[in-house]
Amino acid sequence: MIRLFRYLRPYTGWILLVFALVFIQSMANLYLPTLLADIVNNGIVKNDQTYILQTGGVMLLITFVGALASIGAAFLAARVAVGFGRDVRSRLFTHVSKFSLHEFDTFGTASMITRTTNDTNQVQMVLMIMLSMLVSAPMMAIGGIILAIQQDATLTWTLAVAIPVLVLIVLLVMSRAIPLFQIMQAKIDRVNLILDEGLTGVRVIRAFGREPYEERRFDLANHDLTNTAITVYRLTAILFPFMMLVLNVTTVAIFWFGSNLISTGNMQIGALIAFLQYAMQILFAFLMLSMMFIFLPRAAASAKRINEVLDIKPEINDPATAREATGGRGVVEFRDVTFSYPGAEEPAISHISFTALPGQVTAIIGGTGSGKSTLVTLIPRFYDVDSGAVLVDGVDVREQAQEALRAKIGFVPQRAILFSGTIAENIRYGKPDATDEEIRHAAAVAQATEFIDAMPQGMRTVIAQGGMNVSGGQKQRLAIARALVRKPEIYIFDDTFSALDYTTDAHLRAALKSETENATVLIVAQRVSTIMDADQILVLDEGRLVGTGTHHELMESNEVYREIVLSQLSREEVA
Repeated sequence: MIRLFRYLRPYTGWILLVFALVFIQSMANLYLPTLLADIVNNGIVKNDQTYILQTGGVMLLITFVGALASIGAAFLAARVAVGFGRDVRSRLFTHVSKFSLHEFDTFGTASMITRTTNDTNQVQMVLMIMLSMLVSAPMMAIGGIILAIQQDATLTWTLAVAIPVLVLIVLLVMSRAIPLFQIMQAKIDRVNLILDEGLTGVRVIRAFGREPYEERRFDLANHDLTNTAITVYRLTAILFPFMMLVLNVTTVAIFWFGSNLISTGNMQIGALIAFLQYAMQILFAFLMLSMMFIFLPRAAASAKRINEVLDIKPEINDPATAREATGGRGVVEFRDVTFSYPGAEEPAISHISFTALPGQVTAIIGGTGSGKSTLVTLIPRFYDVDSGAVLVDGVDVREQAQEALRAKIGFVPQRAILFSGTIAENIRYGKPDATDEEIRHAAAVAQATEFIDAMPQGMRTVIAQGGMNVSGGQKQRLAIARALVRKPEIYIFDDTFSALDYTTDAHLRAALKSETENATVLIVAQRVSTIMDADQILVLDEGRLVGTGTHHELMESNEVYREIVLSQLSREEVA
């Protein structure tokens, strides 16, 4: 957790001010019992009203100063802790945004959400407690012991017995609680995972009537987390009653033996009162430390989980000196490219070589699992190749800045993703400064104008999270419009037209011809009718390029392509 506190550097001045205020508060608390003893011994016993008023006035002033210092310290500690939490969340989000797809898969979405929210909150909370108690508790304990000895050294044996007992109780409880806190955070991940799957997959769950199964699945994970939480909080709950027991027994012992000392004339009444006050301060200081130790193990487990994310060095980074691609406008070239997913036994694609030129449509077709989507994800450098090279405009993508590379690409993924916001905001996501005319033009080319205009608020219609209030085909068309408004040099359509009916598909492809006539277009498709007119068709089979050519050329020369075509079209349609 100490490593995570390096993000506190911007708050160093505020932290020092908190410590100064806590110091003032602690000194005030330590000085008050001495003044109280003086009032009892020199004012009440001697019936000196003037001394009582003067010393009482000083006590009120010190109390007021201590209260102001306490309020200021609490306010600043909260401000520092909340700011620290904000910074850690921001750093997590920024760091994760640089991850490759493989690194995203390492943790999973549910765990990343837990680490960014719940784990960060745990660390933030313990920081606020530490700022309040890290200086105060040791000062109160050490100062209290010194001043208690000054009042009467004979009674300090009561503290010598009580303090080790308190420390032993804390150590025993924490040794059991720390492993359970770590387990509890992992079980929160599990609950978040099932909840996320249940909400995003609600249509599938209802379609198959699996609501009871999902409810049981969530209940099992929820009860598992609950049982672990009950166990750990039972352990920590034991701490406070034991602490109070030791505190009360110590109080009785001080009164018992102190009264004997007073009766023999070896101790003054004021000294006993002051000693009791210091004893309470000492024991409450250990009580505060024990409260910090209750939160510290869980925060330590959370900090470890946060550091696991921050310690990962992204696999895909910009080169120290990025090269600017100037050798063309949208030329894509694969040179003997081989790529394997991490942990896979066989390459996803092997020894792929081809060139896609501006003004041409390059289609990619093949059976399920043949590597079509994998191939196009290498162009925007979502992954790095194992061997060979992917070049855009004559420069290896690994030698280009990622932002500059991806600015040239309009990517429409296989699964259309929309964000919460209006339709206009979703389309403008591809080009933040796009005008209303550009947005409407992109929607018209994507064949989305008809259903947008049919909505009550048109472009201002709000899209629900994940696009749950539009159909699959409508989501695809909005995703296409988002890519079109960017006017990139390279268009990548990863099985984008599969959710469209044949008529919309045909109209959309016809509209795309004029829109993309100067750009390089790559289309991944399962549907033969979508790619029959392509200038170049790449046929993949088990990760290898087994054919390249036009539709007619491949029908004559490539058995794999011919089988795909005949499985979808009759011989009359082919002819």
